[in-house]
Amino acid sequence: MNTEPIVIEYYSDVLCIWAWIAQRRIDELNAQSDIDIVFHHRYIDLFGATATKIHDQWADRGLFAGYRAHVCEAADQYLSTSIHDDVWQKTRPASSANPHLVIKAVEITAGQQSAIDFALAVRSTFFTRGLDIGNLDILFELVQQESIDLVMVKAAITSGAAIAVLMTNYQQAKQQAIKGSPSYVINHGRQTLYGNVGYRVLYANIHELKNRPENEASWC
Repeated sequence: MNTEPIVIEYYSDVLCIWAWIAQRRIDELNAQSDIDIVFHHRYIDLFGATATKIHDQWADRGLFAGYRAHVCEAADQYLSTSIHDDVWQKTRPASSANPHLVIKAVEITAGQQSAIDFALAVRSTFFTRGLDIGNLDILFELVQQESIDLVMVKAAITSGAAIAVLMTNYQQAKQQAIKGSPSYVINHGRQTLYGNVGYRVLYANIHELKNRPENEASWC
């Protein structure tokens, strides 16, 4: 049996409904006591230019109205809470780059766990509260609500440190040929699970890795 923690490189975009749905599965995985799992949270440029994305992919399906219907249909199947009425109607974030940037600034200044918790708060602020998480004022207010040092967060952004880490995430996604959000890269990059992957599938793949011989990872 492999005694090392199972490392998952988890790629997502905070505006992606499937990543919001996947959060419940991640919580379940983290709650499992029989497997030591370490998530490395990384972000991809899926909603980097929201208006362009919707125009290109939803022009013949109702644009924002059609996309909102898709989001609500997906959420109704998997979530116990509904999507806020303003999401993709009145509230249309221009880009996911700002929330990704602030999350990385939090990671630099307050640590990885604080960044994970903050990212969850950011997603919830959009999907359940209907607020524009592309707006820096809203993001900075959320930083303070989460008791994170806003001065240090802004300093990490001003210095360029946060954008450097974010660009590294975006580049890693390209290098690993990440197709979309969410994506789970496991087994030292040998396996990628992408999209609406059910909890049982995730657990089965992780459990298999946990129970292989420790030296198997080095086999050709």
